[in-house]
Amino acid sequence: MADPPSFDKDVKKLFRRKDRNAMGFAFDLWSYESVSKWSDAIGIRLKAGIMPCDGAWPPDKVDIFERWVEGGKQP
Repeated sequence: MADPPSFDKDVKKLFRRKDRNAMGFAFDLWSYESVSKWSDAIGIRLKAGIMPCDGAWPPDKVDIFERWVEGGKQP
């Protein structure tokens, strides 16, 4: 079984600069601490297809995020 994804290597790069700018009022999508703290809310929105605001992520990207959370949110 593969190692769980890490924030720095796998998750951070999923969020584009425009995603970070759009959500800056609530949290920093390039910050491990911020995304880790808000991971439940972010995950709900990603799975519902309402985040990012310009279109849903493909299932493989949502899967990386979910595996990161389920794997213990490695930095």
